[in-house]
Amino acid sequence: MESLLDAFGIDWKLLTAQLVNFGVLFVALTWLLYKPVMKTLDERSQKIAQGVEDAELASRKAATADEDAALVVKGAETEAETIVSSARDLAGTEKARIVKEADARAAQIAADADARATEVAAKALRDSEKEVARLAVLAAEKILRDSK
Repeated sequence: MESLLDAFGIDWKLLTAQLVNFGVLFVALTWLLYKPVMKTLDERSQKIAQGVEDAELASRKAATADEDAALVVKGAETEAETIVSSARDLAGTEKARIVKEADARAAQIAADADARATEVAAKALRDSEKEVARLAVLAAEKILRDSK
C-alpha cells in the first residue's frame, strides 16, 4: 500500500497531519462557531414563536374587548333610556304641579282683582254719592238764596 501512496505522490505523514489539523479545525469551529450560531438561531426561533403566540393572544383579547365594549355600550344605552324615561315622568309630574300652582295663583289673582274692582266701584259709588249730596246741598243753597 505504501507503493500505491508513493505512486500517487501522497505522503502519509502529511496526510495524517492534515487529518489531525482538519479534526482540530472541525472541533474548534463546531465549538466556537456552530454551537453559538445554532443557539442564537434557536433563541430567535423561540422569540418568533412567542411573538406569534402573543399576537394571537392579543387578537383574541381585542375580539373579546370589542364584545365587552359593545356590552358596556348596550348597558349604558339601556341605563340612559331608563334615566330619560324617569326624567320625563318626573318632568310630567313637575309640570302638572307647576300648572296646578299657576292655576291656583291665577285664580287668587283674579279673586284679588275682583275684590279690588268691587272696592274701587264701591269707593266710586261713595264718592259719587258724596258729590251728589254736595251738589244737592249747593243746589238747595242756591234755591234758598234765590228765594230770599
